[in-house]
Amino acid sequence: MDASPQFLLTIGGILLFGLLTSAIGRRTLLPRVTLLMLFGVVIGRSGFDMIPAMFSDQFELIANMTLLMIGFLIGGKLNVKTLKGNAEKTLFVSMVESSLTMVIVSVVMVLLGSPAEIAILLGCIASATAPAATFDVVEESGNKGPFTRLLLSVVAIDDAWGLILFGVGVALVASLLGRESGVDALLLAGWEIGGGILLGVLIGLPAAYLTGRLKPGQPILSEALGLVLVCGGLALWLDVSFLIASMVLGMMVANLAKHHEYAFHEIEDIEWPFMVIFFVLAGATLDLSMLRDIGLLGLLYIVLRFLGKVIGAAAGCRIAGLEKSTERWLGLALLPQAGVAIGMTLVAANYFPEYRQTLLTVVISATIFFELLGPVFTRIAIQKQKNG
Repeated sequence: MDASPQFLLTIGGILLFGLLTSAIGRRTLLPRVTLLMLFGVVIGRSGFDMIPAMFSDQFELIANMTLLMIGFLIGGKLNVKTLKGNAEKTLFVSMVESSLTMVIVSVVMVLLGSPAEIAILLGCIASATAPAATFDVVEESGNKGPFTRLLLSVVAIDDAWGLILFGVGVALVASLLGRESGVDALLLAGWEIGGGILLGVLIGLPAAYLTGRLKPGQPILSEALGLVLVCGGLALWLDVSFLIASMVLGMMVANLAKHHEYAFHEIEDIEWPFMVIFFVLAGATLDLSMLRDIGLLGLLYIVLRFLGKVIGAAAGCRIAGLEKSTERWLGLALLPQAGVAIGMTLVAANYFPEYRQTLLTVVISATIFFELLGPVFTRIAIQKQKNG
């Protein structure tokens, strides 16, 4: 079959299946994110291998576009109104939750006999979460209360803390191994975070005042999408975090665009088709054979990350004085983990090639688990917290 019919049939079939998953998701405990990824597994490399190579080869581009839009929309929820009186608590909860996850994973692994270098790296990687999956489960739930606002705010900040912890962790491991290259990791983390924030501000500041002028009250689609894509393109070109840059862009527009009633309506109207394709392709690219090689270290990582998120979030919420139901369920909602963790792993594997196989096997295998089941835990947590 020619390339064009293959491409059109693939994208059309995936989008139609996205409609079916929404209907199924409303009637089961499985969120549509998990259903889409399971569908991807069935038709992907671990299943019937039905995805044309020309389509799956574009996964990185589709993933970047989707995450840019998700980052922009999450940033839009970090406005003065939603954060009023809670900004410091949100920042504190995220910091405690990320740090305790890293400490619990690292320390327990060392106590159980794992090499300190591997334990430290896995602890840092464990702190990362998955904004796209968490965002979609929240949107699907329709819950707009304080808990989901806190959840999205914590997820928005989590990866920044994760990058900081990872930079420190790589520097510490390099020092333990008698190398000096660890300083490069700290500089890289600082550039990714600081550069992303700066880029988001530099684009967001003029965008807040210029968008929405052609069509009073709202930016038109070409304006909104153009801003997000330009931000992402510059971030990738400058090697800064495009997710942080797009979040800051959204936050700037949400807080400074006084002439907008709602600055993100146009992006919301088109982000779902991208998310459908993103999650199906994410499932299609999963190599389930990796699960056979996970071993005791991988199982230990999964259990400890689970405990770290639950205990860390509970401790942060308790110290911050948040309500008991939030303390009980926030950690469970933070279990999804995806691309950022894989990115950290690849960087660590390049810095420390002697640990490459161990890190890749453990993290990729665990990511399959957290990608598929993490959104289920998030959905359960939202429902349980809502019911008290």
